[in-house]
Amino acid sequence: MLVSVEHIWKYFEADIPILEDVSFSIERGDRIGLIGVNGCGKTTLLQILTDRIGFDPTPGGDGAVNVSRGCVIGYLEQNSGLVSESSVDAEMHRPFSALEEEYRKITELSEKMPELSGDALEKASAEYARLSSHYEANDGYIIDVKINTVLNGMGFSGIDRSRKISSLSGGERTRMALCKLLLEAPDLLILDEPTNHLDLDSTMWLEDYLSDYKGAVLTVSHNRSFLDKLCTRILELEDRKIKAYKGNYSDFLRQKKADLERQEKLYEQQQQKIKELQFFIDKNRVSATSAKQAKSKQHMLDRIVEEGVEKPKKPKKPPRIKLEYDIVPPKEVLTVTDVDITVGEGDKKKTLIPSLTFELRRGEKVGIIGPNGIGKSSILKTLLGIDPHEHGTVRWAQNVKTAYFDQKNEQLDPRSTVIDEVHRRYPRMTDLEIRTLLGGVLLTGENVYNPIRVLSGGEKTKLSFALMMLKRGNVLILDEPTNHLDSMTCEVLESALVEFDGTMIVVSHDRYLLNKIATRILEVSKDGVKSYQGNFDSYMAAKELERQEAEAERLALQAKKEPPKQYRTREQRSLDAKRKQEIKELEDGIEALEKEISDIEQAITEPETASDYQKMGKLCSRLEEAKTELENLMEKWVQY
Repeated sequence: MLVSVEHIWKYFEADIPILEDVSFSIERGDRIGLIGVNGCGKTTLLQILTDRIGFDPTPGGDGAVNVSRGCVIGYLEQNSGLVSESSVDAEMHRPFSALEEEYRKITELSEKMPELSGDALEKASAEYARLSSHYEANDGYIIDVKINTVLNGMGFSGIDRSRKISSLSGGERTRMALCKLLLEAPDLLILDEPTNHLDLDSTMWLEDYLSDYKGAVLTVSHNRSFLDKLCTRILELEDRKIKAYKGNYSDFLRQKKADLERQEKLYEQQQQKIKELQFFIDKNRVSATSAKQAKSKQHMLDRIVEEGVEKPKKPKKPPRIKLEYDIVPPKEVLTVTDVDITVGEGDKKKTLIPSLTFELRRGEKVGIIGPNGIGKSSILKTLLGIDPHEHGTVRWAQNVKTAYFDQKNEQLDPRSTVIDEVHRRYPRMTDLEIRTLLGGVLLTGENVYNPIRVLSGGEKTKLSFALMMLKRGNVLILDEPTNHLDSMTCEVLESALVEFDGTMIVVSHDRYLLNKIATRILEVSKDGVKSYQGNFDSYMAAKELERQEAEAERLALQAKKEPPKQYRTREQRSLDAKRKQEIKELEDGIEALEKEISDIEQAITEPETASDYQKMGKLCSRLEEAKTELENLMEKWVQY
């Protein structure tokens, strides 16, 4: 067991608990998803686990967080764990500083040992053997391979590693912090919304990486596909308490539904039993012949009331989102022809997509996907006329009314209050009408008088959808609509988008959403834009088919280039035989040198060698020669 949490309480104020008698454990190899509605205390619990904040005294006095000896916990926070003035390369090598210091000592010892003798040589040789063994066992020779693998997987394949961390955007810093944490490889990896700034490719790479991770993983995430692919256990934080479920997110949904149905059935049966017992007691309490039975029934009733099944709590009221429109547009809604998608101005202007061309028909729900920075959000802003374009045409049909959701909520006035923001756009609405609308998306009470700048990301998103409902657009333009939403609100939004029979363009990395609503996928890449019919699963199947066809074409082309074996000339056969012989000789030489190096390293550690400084000097000298020879042979072998 890595960590055990026992009977933890935490209060928001003196008498308002956030966490109430929370207990669970984390075992080696666990893949745990921590879920719950926004504001339920998930981040608070993570901060307690990582000793950033303490827990409060418990009623029984037995609260504890126990971490096994030697367990290293790594915690991903936003923009954390990086030195701003350091370079990317320096930060990625920082987790290996101890190993790199070991290598420096190994090099120093190998240079120094030929000059030593006696006890000094014996001590140096023992230290050399210890350091070399530890360095190799901890993959010291593949540090750069590890760094390349993680940076490439997280979308930093072409980054200039001399760049300072301070020059990265907030999202890039968060991704870079995650890269560094993965390279540190702690025993327990705690991640708070790790996929927020990842594109689809990086998210799927991270799923695979964490599935094979040697340590345990505890993650808070609203990304349901991520939780499905990764997790083997779900912890739900609800009503201040934790409940554990085996399996992934989909398993959790099924189990929770079954548990609720079972509890409702048991509660109904219990209530019927209580009713029957109470009827018997009331009827026989004063009867001389059956008063004893009535007293026994009363004891039974008291036990049921005290120890019986609790009344199932009604699920929390979900937000209400219903998207409707008044005017039906023509069949051909949008035509985009040779449009340049650009960012920046003047000398800093950069073309992301030189010639965007596609059509949108009425009723289509198009999902746009692609790597971060490729221009997905810029496409939407160009289509809406928010961003200008110099070439090509964007032609919307008549009777088209667009409603736009901006993932950054830049269309909301941060100085305005929630209720005033609606009043500003729809001045004829009464306060009662506005409060009814806002109450439907769970913006209630005094919260409607809060300035927009103090709202959480989820609250801003709910306000934006309230405004979209009022807009009554027949074409929805959505940029990452499920960001900042908890799972319950995501499901409500998905249902609303599924029921919406108008036209839609949505940029999203949420595979659940794309699978439910998309009828077509537009893949944006450096090579342009490509269209795929169907939802995200259909897109993935089509991509796999493309990969297989490309591989078959490559093999066929290779077969065409290679002359059939029966037509090889005698000279060609001689050259092939010579090449095979040379490869065999290289492999034999590599094998012999690897064995010799192993034997020398073993000999250096033996006591009789340590006492013979001349022998030790010769062995160390030969060891360095053998390593150089091995490196040269490996380079030749790679060239073949």
